[in-house]
Amino acid sequence: MLGKIKSQLLGENQRTVKANKNVIYSFIIKAVGIGCQFALVPLTLHYLEKERYGIWLTLASLVGWFGFFDIGIGNGLRNKLSEALAKGDTRLAKIYVSTSYGLLTGIFLSLVVIFWFVNPFLNWSRILNTPPELSLELSKIVLFVFTFFCIQFILTLIGNILYAHQEPALNNLINPLGSVLSLIIIYVLTLTTKSSLFWVSIVFSASPLLVLLCFNLFLFSGRLRQIAPEFKFVQIRHSKELFSLGFQFFIIQIAFIVLYSSSSIILAQLFGPEEVTVYNVAYKYFTVGIMINGIIMSTYWSAFTDAYVRKEFDWIKTAIKRLERTTYILMGLVLVSCILANQVFYLWLGPTIKVPHSIQWIMCAYAIISLFAAPQHIFLNGSGKIRLQLYSAIFSIIVTVPLALYFCKTLQVGPAGVILSMICTTLPVTILYRIQYSRIINGTAKGVWNQ
Repeated sequence: MLGKIKSQLLGENQRTVKANKNVIYSFIIKAVGIGCQFALVPLTLHYLEKERYGIWLTLASLVGWFGFFDIGIGNGLRNKLSEALAKGDTRLAKIYVSTSYGLLTGIFLSLVVIFWFVNPFLNWSRILNTPPELSLELSKIVLFVFTFFCIQFILTLIGNILYAHQEPALNNLINPLGSVLSLIIIYVLTLTTKSSLFWVSIVFSASPLLVLLCFNLFLFSGRLRQIAPEFKFVQIRHSKELFSLGFQFFIIQIAFIVLYSSSSIILAQLFGPEEVTVYNVAYKYFTVGIMINGIIMSTYWSAFTDAYVRKEFDWIKTAIKRLERTTYILMGLVLVSCILANQVFYLWLGPTIKVPHSIQWIMCAYAIISLFAAPQHIFLNGSGKIRLQLYSAIFSIIVTVPLALYFCKTLQVGPAGVILSMICTTLPVTILYRIQYSRIINGTAKGVWNQ
């Protein structure tokens, strides 16, 4: 009986069991990470006053934008390494790992050198809109934070390597460990020192860096020794393979960020910042299902790469059906959450923020549509057939903003028009994903459908 329950929960195929175990572990790890993040907010606010804590959040967000300078190398490595491992080509795998580390080291160390020269000429008190007397302290803080961030970003490649080995749960452990370390140190600071923005910045920047360094050293000196990066294996000619795929992922990622940011800007300009708050509250609430789905789907990305390279299409079909069942359950839960939305919003935020019914139902529709082709979407990512996604992302960037303005201003739909424009670009794309998957799995994909 226990064996049957286990086989139902985890499956019987070795790849399926591994993926499902990682799903369970990822949920547990994510829960710990979220708990630490919730605990860090009041603790840090207690150590710093509200204004200085806001300065740190703004600074962290600003520095985080430099993460896009990897131009998608991490995702390119994830897929290419999965392919090499599926073929049993350890030497090629080592070349991909070494070249990726070499490229990111060159990019981010160059950024550090440039920033060290430019930083003295930047007025950070003006950039962050803070009192002038903080300018010198902020200049020193930014220098350390930016340097730590750049080194950290190089070391995050270990996460893509773990994904390629179909071990996302181990990668998901990195951030919670960094949060736990930050939590402990911040707590010690509250007992031993006075309020210091400098030390908070160092702790939040250095903690994840230290965890990543330990992961890199431990794994590359142990079970990943065969593919550990070495300078002599850095081969620039292979960078084209990493860039060509990675850059497409990069453009798709940028498209999502542009669309999300533009929605807030349009709402602020047309209806005021209050509507931005309402939109963000609704977005966070209704995309919980998408977030849960993302944790599940991400564990299958590299598994699909492995299966596609080995041409194990029966396993792919079975995995897609299992993931579809999960997705349909989440779609149902999103619908239930819409029915209970008013009560949840009241318990969560009190009477201060009210989300109109029109926004609730349209956001619910957007979440359901986004979930509709999620299994096919993650398969396409894993197989590297993302050219259609690239074109769709560019199309969305061009069309979504004019559509939002048309719905909001011309048709006078109100703030819900912004979400309606996102639905108009998301729905055809999700249908295309399902068509592309069907053609690839049946061997009839040609042209852009097979790129």
